[in-house]
Amino acid sequence: MRYCSTRAGVQGRSFRDVLFSGYAADGGMFMPETIPSLSPETLLTWSRLSYQQLLCEICSLYIPEQEIPRHDLEGLISQALSSFSIPEAVRLVQLKDSLSILELFHGETLAFKDLAMSCTSQFLQYFLRKDGKRATILVGTSGDTGSSAIRSVLGLSEVDIVVVYPHRRITRVQERQMTTSIADNVHVFAADGTSDDIDVPLRKLFADPDLVLHHGLMSLNSVNWSRILVQLAHFLFAYLQVSMPQARGDALPVLEVLVPTGGAGNITAGYIMKLMGVPLRLVAVVNSNDIVHRALQSGDFSMSDSVKQTLAPAIDIQDPYNMERVFWLLSGRDGAMVKSLMEEFQRTHKLTLPASLHQQLCEVLSSGSVSDDGILEAMRRCWQDNHYLICPHTAVGVWHHYHTPIRPGENRCCIATASPAKFQEAVQKAGLTLDLPEAVKVLDTLETRYEVLERSDDWESKLRRHIESISSMRRLGAAAETRD
Repeated sequence: MRYCSTRAGVQGRSFRDVLFSGYAADGGMFMPETIPSLSPETLLTWSRLSYQQLLCEICSLYIPEQEIPRHDLEGLISQALSSFSIPEAVRLVQLKDSLSILELFHGETLAFKDLAMSCTSQFLQYFLRKDGKRATILVGTSGDTGSSAIRSVLGLSEVDIVVVYPHRRITRVQERQMTTSIADNVHVFAADGTSDDIDVPLRKLFADPDLVLHHGLMSLNSVNWSRILVQLAHFLFAYLQVSMPQARGDALPVLEVLVPTGGAGNITAGYIMKLMGVPLRLVAVVNSNDIVHRALQSGDFSMSDSVKQTLAPAIDIQDPYNMERVFWLLSGRDGAMVKSLMEEFQRTHKLTLPASLHQQLCEVLSSGSVSDDGILEAMRRCWQDNHYLICPHTAVGVWHHYHTPIRPGENRCCIATASPAKFQEAVQKAGLTLDLPEAVKVLDTLETRYEVLERSDDWESKLRRHIESISSMRRLGAAAETRD
């Protein structure tokens, strides 16, 4: 298995290469050069496996044995999932009206990103310790990615992490999960802007090959292929648990999956799993930041004038950067076309999808858009009907369920991306209550540490200087240890 860029300028990279990368040198995103296929017989065999075993099977298809031997891979994944609060790491819940909920929020920061982040950090440690090297992780976050990335590498001697989040645009729990994570290798910045504003300087920093090389700069956003790889298992597990029991011979039933969508990492993983042979019907459901919905409805892949603050802040995103991967797959891996389209989008923030690409997109995805009122409505109704409390992001998908009939003969599953405990304000606005876990209660008692990036600051230069100073301090520290 080798990897290439969606913009055709980079080919033949190893898993290790793409793991330690952000964007490719040509500005594109790394993807596998081939997509393995799964037969109905394989799916039937795998239906008896646990989530952890399934994850090992999926990862082994994309991580060659010569890079991480199977025995080591199993150990890394086992270690990654050992801190989750339930033995299986994920849980499937059956609600009324033929709706299943796949709970992906049982990790340390109560969000689905803990699954991929914990595995990816184990892969990083494996290679860094093997090679005796260091890395600097640079992460922009719309809420959940930052805290999950921090927890996955907190205190590691081989890694420094720099996280930038949108100040006062996320929940208090999300913010304090980051700012109270105090360790020598953690550096948190609060930027006076949106998550899309943050992406601009980060792209420029990753586009500097000297900076990337000299400081071991890499990303843990879903730009990183490893994040997408682990997320493939969510969709496979849901399918095998919900729909596979109804299979008759080679006739596999379809599972519709409702995917709360921001940066489009999960929807990308779902589409790849569909290409691998799992019969999924994918629905990308967004909040008022509806660029993915507009792209499907009319081919208008353009940013709005500003990012709207909603009750589902982790998907308050107008630049769903993983859609580049979807466009690349749909176009038959036409890197030249993708490069032209995405460079126009990055330059103008506006793009009308070519008619053929729009048609192909509509054949593999459908979409919906939900207002804050709709989010609150879905949270209330889910509680009234099931005594089951959902977070506002999960509610985006559940709202679509309540307003769209299930097709005859199909099952439906909604991805539950976070615990409602992280979004107390939305729970209260819905007129509901919840008992906070101790890990959330204690956050208000802890010391915080972070630095503010004012709107008037040159964010790129300030972050560049900080990254360079981290490397200088580590070199001085290493020299002192050598003298001792």
